[in-house]
Amino acid sequence: MVLGCGCAHVPGDAPPAASSAQAVAPAELVTGDAALRAKLRAALAARGPDYVPRTRHLAPDGSPTYVNRLILESSPYLLQHAHNPVAWFPWGEEAFELARKLGRPVFLSVGYSTCHWCHVMEEESFEDEPIARYLNDHYVPIKVDREERPDVDATYMVALQLVTGSGGWPMNLWLTPDRRPFHAGTYFPPRDGVRPGMRGLLGVLTELAGRFEQDPERITEASGAIATDLARELAAEATPSPIPGIEALAAASAWATSHADPSYGGNAGAPKFPANLPLRALLRHAWRSGDREAAALVTRTLDHMARGGIHDHVAGGFHRYAVDARWLVPHFEKMLYDNAELAICYLEAASFEPRPELVAVARDTLDYVARELRVPGGGFASATDADSLAPGGARREGYYFTWTPAELDAALGPRAPLARAWFAVSEGGNLAGGRSVLHVPRPAVEVAAELGLRLDDFERERAATVLALREARARRPAPLRDDKVQVDWNALAISAFARGALALGDASYATIAADAAELVERELRVGGALRHSLAGGTPGAPAFADDYALLSAAELDLFELTADPRWLDAAVRNLDVLERDFRAPAGGYYRTSAAHENLFGRELVDRDGVVPSATSVAALCALRLAGLTGDDRWRARGEAALAALGSRLRDAPQSLGAGLLALDFFRGEPREIAIVLPDGQSSRDPAARALQDELARHFVPNRVLVVAPEAHVRELAPRVPWLAAKRALGGKATAYVCERGRCELPATDAAAFGRALDKRPAPPALVLPTPAP
Repeated sequence: MVLGCGCAHVPGDAPPAASSAQAVAPAELVTGDAALRAKLRAALAARGPDYVPRTRHLAPDGSPTYVNRLILESSPYLLQHAHNPVAWFPWGEEAFELARKLGRPVFLSVGYSTCHWCHVMEEESFEDEPIARYLNDHYVPIKVDREERPDVDATYMVALQLVTGSGGWPMNLWLTPDRRPFHAGTYFPPRDGVRPGMRGLLGVLTELAGRFEQDPERITEASGAIATDLARELAAEATPSPIPGIEALAAASAWATSHADPSYGGNAGAPKFPANLPLRALLRHAWRSGDREAAALVTRTLDHMARGGIHDHVAGGFHRYAVDARWLVPHFEKMLYDNAELAICYLEAASFEPRPELVAVARDTLDYVARELRVPGGGFASATDADSLAPGGARREGYYFTWTPAELDAALGPRAPLARAWFAVSEGGNLAGGRSVLHVPRPAVEVAAELGLRLDDFERERAATVLALREARARRPAPLRDDKVQVDWNALAISAFARGALALGDASYATIAADAAELVERELRVGGALRHSLAGGTPGAPAFADDYALLSAAELDLFELTADPRWLDAAVRNLDVLERDFRAPAGGYYRTSAAHENLFGRELVDRDGVVPSATSVAALCALRLAGLTGDDRWRARGEAALAALGSRLRDAPQSLGAGLLALDFFRGEPREIAIVLPDGQSSRDPAARALQDELARHFVPNRVLVVAPEAHVRELAPRVPWLAAKRALGGKATAYVCERGRCELPATDAAAFGRALDKRPAPPALVLPTPAP
């Protein structure tokens, strides 16, 4: 076994006869560390006989030629790189101490397990033995899973943007041994000339290693300047500002409509990301103002997404984003957070504009997550990969999800013509090689007429065709699934299933939501402290602000679904930890607490990305708690968080989709809705369900809700004071719609409840901004 900086040749203890492994291992680091060799060998053996090393460097018996320290990790992404000839270290002091001892720079590579271009760079560069040799001889290489360490990722993403003006993954940085970056980039081809106009990794490695050795003053100057700028960016504190009025939603709507694609929805041009938070903010603006253009943009976007190739028409759910303007060709990874948030978005759109197509997409998305992303114990996996094995053994992006006419014929037999017509599959295809991304460019009535079928017969045959395609596709090698359980993304999924259970009356969704929340509270607390992730049974880093905020939101959703006070108590506990450990002195919340590694400063999270920020979510959670409990401390906390976002909400509201949801809640009186059941009656009883179905047909974004039997309502009243005196009248399920305790007449039938819900609160005036607390 040859060991180089933790890179080991596996079979036997002696170096191999061929020189390849010795060429990769830097001679000065072949220390003969028997303990490390034994540890790596034991870790490899513990993977078991079914373990398939992800590498092209294999012995005749299929065992990996190389093993590095990443074999000791639990992250699926790091394990993908455990058999590269690169002598990777995980992030930690050991690697930086070695860099200081050897006087070498650090090469930091950050990615995630389902990142297509991360895989491309791995295959081209990190599996390339000469490149690996150069890395091992001149650098200390470190791999980071951005999903396990969002703090490291976010910090160095700021550095990447400072250096290049843009960001993305894979993210590659050159660091001094004291962690200061002096160069950065995203994807690099392996060598100069491979991709015209792009520097190759080996050339950049060689040039920068030479500079580091020959001109250390220049490196010190460059890294110092970047570190200073980085610290300045991260040290930016919120200045509490007056909270804007509801006109901020109008401004965000105007920005969105002016930048929208008039034909296909979403942003104009390409690529197209399924941004759910801006769409939900647009719905609130349209509901308040009657802005038909904003409402049309939402429905146009959601309809084209649902018909496009970004939507998986076989198994449900959505891919990460589309590379074209028509939502046709996606990057094929499927992320838990996208699908959780999109399910909520489609549910809200269906309540705004009751259409069965919107409900069907929401249910289809939740069913996909339940079927394909649940992990043993009740939580949710993070994502599935874009790439999968094609015939011949090569990994190809999208192969698993795409079809040719011949493949449809083989899978479907006499149903193939329907699939070709409905999903627009042709001999030429819409991808290279004649493969087709399934999409639905024509309405069902048109395709049914073309096939000579009645519409109901067509729908029945179409459903059977989709099931047959799903069964056929399941026989293909599936994309890798990243089974890492992350608190923030799981919380989004818990919210989606809790809201889906309430809106759709599906008891299985309620069970799924509760099971996932219980797993998080059971498996991701160590000594009472929440951890960010769980991979291979191993809890990860201490939880971040997003974890606490989003878990609180999910637990409030569970309380509204179940009326179980333990979820209300859990939400309060998590928000109190967020306030104690993450609150910035001037308002808002840092990403990290004192328990985390401090990299150039603590970053204030003051804008929403694909996942809503802790500050925006905490603001809405606090306001929801104020609505439930009547406790002014929660309203004050919500105001303080919004004040920290005040200038951004005023000047760039389009950057704060979740912040706009909180602002909308703050500027309008939340409705207090109670559905009181006779004792002994379940919320699934037809009479109770009729009231809940009526609620689902009305867009009531700003409300707090309790659904419970009368005796339980009495028990909850000390915590939720506006429940006092609410009764099930005449032994029937009874709905109450109130504002600040002032109620419409109680309703025992759905029609009367619907009329009460239709009495919209008066739109708030364009008020003077609230002074900052």
